[in-house]
Amino acid sequence: MAGGVRPLRGLRAVCRVLLFISQFCILSGGESTEIPPYVMKCPSNGLCSRLPADCIDCTTNFSCVYGKPVTFDCAVKPSVTCVDQDFKSQKNFIINMTCRFCWQLPETDYECTNSTSCMTVSCPRQRYPANCTVRDHVHCLGNRTFPKMLYCNWTGGYKWSTALALSITLGGFGADRFYLGQWREGLGKLFSFGGLGIWTLIDVLLIGVGYVGPADGSLYI
Repeated sequence: MAGGVRPLRGLRAVCRVLLFISQFCILSGGESTEIPPYVMKCPSNGLCSRLPADCIDCTTNFSCVYGKPVTFDCAVKPSVTCVDQDFKSQKNFIINMTCRFCWQLPETDYECTNSTSCMTVSCPRQRYPANCTVRDHVHCLGNRTFPKMLYCNWTGGYKWSTALALSITLGGFGADRFYLGQWREGLGKLFSFGGLGIWTLIDVLLIGVGYVGPADGSLYI
């Protein structure tokens, strides 16, 4: 009797394994539920014409007249839902924009990387290579990320008002130069009593007009 039960238990175990494998195959063979990464930028059931550029595909016309209004035919990407002015779901629509390439947009329409290694107070003023990206809801022709040469405009946290106040009150002891990180000039003013007052007066004028700035080459805040 025991010998007959063992094969029966073994058969049940094999059936369970086969059932598990079949269910796994059915589930793995179904459609993928993975959400595309661009969907996170796309508001659900919003106006199609207000969708970010990453959520739509448009048929662009590069022969349009620069600076003139133009309309483009667009379609939403998969997994993106939007509506028209009557709150009806739609897949195809048109957008109105100005005919211009992305790199021709005004500075307020894109964001660029910053640099803290270039001198902002050099003459002529230095530029640095930056990568710029168009803001989500701005539409334009060409690549939405582009290189651009920008003027150095970073700041190290030095205040112009503080530097000027120190130059007027404690400039004879080099406090203004020490504050700006110019230690050699600060020591020179300290041991010469501000160049007998002449150097102090000159620094008040130079800091006042912004000619003398932080030693790291940054801008005042």
